[in-house]
Amino acid sequence: MGGVSNASLPLPSSDRADVAAALRRALLDADFTADGLLELLGASAYAALARSETVPALRATRGEGALAALVRLFLLQEAVPHARVADVLPLDALLESGWLVEGDGELRATVDVRPYGGPGGEDWFIVSDLGCAVGGAGGIGSHDEGVVLGVGGASTTLAGITVRTPVDSALDLGTGSGIQALHAAQHATRVTATDLNPRALEFTRLTLALSGAPEADLREGSLFEPVGEETYDLIVSNPPFVISPGARLTYRDGGMGGDDLCRTLVQEAGARLNEGGYAHFLANWQHVDGEEWQDRLRSWVPRGCDAWIVQREVQDITQYAELWLRDAGDHREDPERYAARYEAWLDEFEARGTRAVGFGWIALRKTGAAEPSVTVEEWPHPVEQPLGETVREFFDRQEYLRTHDDAALLAAHFKLADEVVQEQVGLPGAEDPEHVVLRQHRGMRRATKVDTVGAGFAGVCDGSLSAGRILDAIAQLVGEDPVLLRDRTPAQIRLLVEQGFLVPVQA
Repeated sequence: MGGVSNASLPLPSSDRADVAAALRRALLDADFTADGLLELLGASAYAALARSETVPALRATRGEGALAALVRLFLLQEAVPHARVADVLPLDALLESGWLVEGDGELRATVDVRPYGGPGGEDWFIVSDLGCAVGGAGGIGSHDEGVVLGVGGASTTLAGITVRTPVDSALDLGTGSGIQALHAAQHATRVTATDLNPRALEFTRLTLALSGAPEADLREGSLFEPVGEETYDLIVSNPPFVISPGARLTYRDGGMGGDDLCRTLVQEAGARLNEGGYAHFLANWQHVDGEEWQDRLRSWVPRGCDAWIVQREVQDITQYAELWLRDAGDHREDPERYAARYEAWLDEFEARGTRAVGFGWIALRKTGAAEPSVTVEEWPHPVEQPLGETVREFFDRQEYLRTHDDAALLAAHFKLADEVVQEQVGLPGAEDPEHVVLRQHRGMRRATKVDTVGAGFAGVCDGSLSAGRILDAIAQLVGEDPVLLRDRTPAQIRLLVEQGFLVPVQA
């Protein structure tokens, strides 16, 4: 396939559900699954695939065996002798429908097929363009405008932060190879998937069919245009969020100025969400001279929605330009052309007053609250995926705090969240710690500094006593006026609830 544009290659026929089902059975019978790959390749070679490095996997599949042959054929794009898989695959059907091509007694796959383990242990398969399954967008070096990528870090991040409650309708906007639509099909009655690239819609159809998932309603078009005024219980989007000069590569470049594409998606999502519905986006945003980035993102939040926006990473403009130039393989081309593209990127940022670019996620929940809650924070630290339940609980806590004033908090009952530990920080040998830290070992893995009253309060919260009664007991122990303690502690309780250290319970 060398020298041939991915976008010009014919795709397997997506209207042959029987062929996809037969291929799925053959792959599963040969243990061509995420677990099977890990066992065959070993942890080191398996991890190298995520870095777009295939040499260790090629070495591990030199031997005989059906699984090794399938890995070479569908994942590593190697030619495999016809005889080696004749008893493993339904070859006549796969050749007829275009999954494979044959020449000189050897077979080649026309698409990438990557095993992908679902959150419930499902054996799924992501179908993408050749050379784009291994490592996702991590330096695929493709200049094909319509190339469709496979699984990458961004895809799995978005899947992990999405709230997975059962819903009637879900929208995957900018579906690509269909990863988010595949996840949504497990808990949504109806799934709509859209993409500006018609080739991506065909890949989504193949991914769903090969994974044994229900079909989705596939629609071609940009942003929310394909769905008109329809509304949904869940919206997810891993859009082409890269801030670049022009729209050279469809799979990554938004085609609007600066971060306008991400802003437009978020702002227009509010009108497409049903009451109580969630929207989840990955996004890039500019850090502009003379403007706080937090204020920039608050202005994106649509009316009637609570929002939780988390900045996970920041790059200066040179780092950012280099990252995406390397992603497309521009660094391996003519040095003068590389320098010209680099200059164009920096010119674009300079014209917009952009000094850095942030990356993170944006979650919305449609609410009828008169004063929606908008939280914008920076959290570059490790988290524990999946975070969907953490996101849902965050919004539930926002609703709780919105409807409980200080008096209500003191009358309420709380318990310490699971897997929270207390750390005392101070000089060795000191009689008292300098400060006390509560630390989570799940979800966002937050840490927060509390005073001795806050630590004592959290430590005895088991849901049996109201916050006010606990504070009265603490006041008696430390010899403090209980009225004053009741006056100053609700702010600390509110913070501990907001960050998930304390969980409200029924009395």
